[in-house]
Formats: sequence, C-alpha cells, structure tokens
Amino acid sequence: MSDNRTGANSMSTGTPRQTVEDLSRILMACLETLVAVGEIEAACRFAGRACVTLRHDAPQAEQRFNTLLHRLTPRLSW
Repeated sequence: MSDNRTGANSMSTGTPRQTVEDLSRILMACLETLVAVGEIEAACRFAGRACVTLRHDAPQAEQRFNTLLHRLTPRLSW
C-alpha cells in the first residue's frame, strides 16, 4: 500500500517496535492536520493520550508526542 500524501511507502511488516513507529508517524500526521485546521485542543488531547499509552513500552515515540504537546500548549486559548 502506498500513500505519498503522508510519506508512507508501505504497510509495516516488521517487528512490533516498527509497527509502533509506523503508527506513531501516522498519528503524528493526523495531529498535524488537526492543528492545520485549527483544532489545537483536540490535537493536544490525542497527543496526551498517545503519551500515556506509549510511556512504558515505547518511550522514544512517547517523547515525540510530548514534544508536540509542549509546542502546542502555548497556542491553546483558555
């Protein structure tokens, strides 16, 4: 399967770690799309859920979502 819009060239057929990395990239692209259409709060909520989910089993992937949260939080309107 190929989807050049998201940069994905094929479906993951590797290890569970590779699958987590691939899914993390897909989710990150979705979150960036939410941000682009002004849905910053929704993007932050999903990124936070990803952090909690990935914290113990995939800390490198979790760190990317944590970084996104820190980047987006100042843009939230309270």
